[in-house]
Amino acid sequence: MDLDIAHPGPMSCWFLLSHGLYWQYLPTPFPPLPMTVPLPSRISLEQDVSEAKDSDIDVKAHLDASQLKAGAIPEDAVVDESAVDGGAYELPSFLSAPSTRVRRRSELAFARPSKFVEDRADKGAFELPMLVAGQAGSSSVAPYVTSEEPIVMKIDVETPAVSSGTTPVPSLHYSEDAALNQPSAAQRAKYRRFGRIHFFACCWCFFLEGWNDGTTGPLLPVIQRHYNVGHAVSVGFAVVSLIFVLNCIGFVIGAFLNVHLNDKFGFGKVMVLGSVCQLATYAILAPAGPFPLMIIAYGLAGFGMALQNACANGFVGSLDKGTATKLGFLHGSYGLGAFVAPLAATHFAQMRHWSYHFLISLGLAVSNTVVLSAVFKFRTQDEIMAEAGHAPGELSKVSESKYRQIMGIKVVHYLALFALIYIGVEVTLGGWIVTFIIQERQGGANAGYISSGFFGGITVGRIGLIWLNRWIGERTALFLYALIAIGLEVTVWVVPSLIENAVAVSVIGVLMGPMYPILVNHTKSILPGWLLTGSVGWITGIGQAGSAVLPFVAGVLASKFGISSMQPLVVSMMGAMTVVWILVSRVQRRID
Repeated sequence: MDLDIAHPGPMSCWFLLSHGLYWQYLPTPFPPLPMTVPLPSRISLEQDVSEAKDSDIDVKAHLDASQLKAGAIPEDAVVDESAVDGGAYELPSFLSAPSTRVRRRSELAFARPSKFVEDRADKGAFELPMLVAGQAGSSSVAPYVTSEEPIVMKIDVETPAVSSGTTPVPSLHYSEDAALNQPSAAQRAKYRRFGRIHFFACCWCFFLEGWNDGTTGPLLPVIQRHYNVGHAVSVGFAVVSLIFVLNCIGFVIGAFLNVHLNDKFGFGKVMVLGSVCQLATYAILAPAGPFPLMIIAYGLAGFGMALQNACANGFVGSLDKGTATKLGFLHGSYGLGAFVAPLAATHFAQMRHWSYHFLISLGLAVSNTVVLSAVFKFRTQDEIMAEAGHAPGELSKVSESKYRQIMGIKVVHYLALFALIYIGVEVTLGGWIVTFIIQERQGGANAGYISSGFFGGITVGRIGLIWLNRWIGERTALFLYALIAIGLEVTVWVVPSLIENAVAVSVIGVLMGPMYPILVNHTKSILPGWLLTGSVGWITGIGQAGSAVLPFVAGVLASKFGISSMQPLVVSMMGAMTVVWILVSRVQRRID
């Protein structure tokens, strides 16, 4: 049987299939690939191979990768110039042989070194390996290999370390304090919690300070009787006024040493030191010892309150948000303590053991010491503020001492003078109004509650008038409050009515309440941060001198002209305070 193997017919196919010879005699469906590839004639050997582009060689049209076997292109293949005949030539060496020249990306697209090609001729799929960011363009490795499994290649390439807070894209730059430094919701809640605790501790020490000042007025008449200094009226008022004098001296010393103590020991330790001084004061006053010991105790109380007052004002004034509102609540706490204290002091003034009132003060002082120790933990102000998420305080930009810097700022002395008159008027009204009502308006034993109404008005004004201060401006608001307060004080002077005087004194307290927080907030807005605590300490220290000077002057005038002379003194001091505020409010910009 003749078989046409080249062109098998039906019988030939049947014969070959039956004998298992069909696949041996069929021609190969894929002819072998020639070693020469026709290329466009516009490429010549003289043309630099680095100028070759993807469009110059159509590999897809002339080269079927499924037929390419490993080793088909030897590594030492070179261009045979004799075989070039215008339209075709052998593959150039840059397509197969390794080269020491740095290759371009277009060249790497065609380079396929044999060491990266697996010996598989029956696989036509190309797998692209994943390129690591920062290594692209740094290696001469082919971007793809003919392999199903990824080939791990160790490439010794040094890449610069990316620091935290920078972007992996070099052309994009982000601020270090942007997204990476934003606190999470849990951190913000933690910051708010610590901020409230710190603020409460400051308010509590201010409450105790107000309690101390509110106690004095209702107890003055009983102190005169107990120490037998009221029998001779010409001497009695002046002698009992030494309580205010020693309290003032202690306050001024504390305000002056506050800067040095804060720099040496830190905020937390100074606050606790001030509270311990107050605690010792009430321990001395409770047994009702000799009168000289009593006035010394008041001096110790003034020293302790000066330290706490300056530190708390400086701390709250350094906060970056809601400063005016927080100062209002801080000083409102003082007014609240001064409002509650006369209620208790008036009750004890009618008892035999009147000095037991200071046992309540002692208990409050103990709680104040415990709170300040537990909350601030004897740390510096920057450490405490960082715990609540606040930025650290400003650092001094000059090498001068803080004392020299503070004394060299003129407006600080204007502020101190305003504080001196303001605090003097406040303490004079709160301290002597009870005696005035008893002697001039025939008030009874319950006249001490009028002092409570005055300090209660201060509390209401410092908290309730915050919205009005913002609406009309703090500078204008203080002028308005001062003018109305002067008018009401004139009515207390000339109108012989117990009820009218009591109501007028309470309203005067409402109007005078916002003045001190406005003063501290204005100080914060014009002074640099590193001088704020020291400046506030100096201003309040000098201001506290008014709590001794004006009440003492009122006592001396009362000894000579009677207690009715207090009212013209208070009216004139209110007018002087308004004039000083004109000088203070002229400075509106920050002093550096």
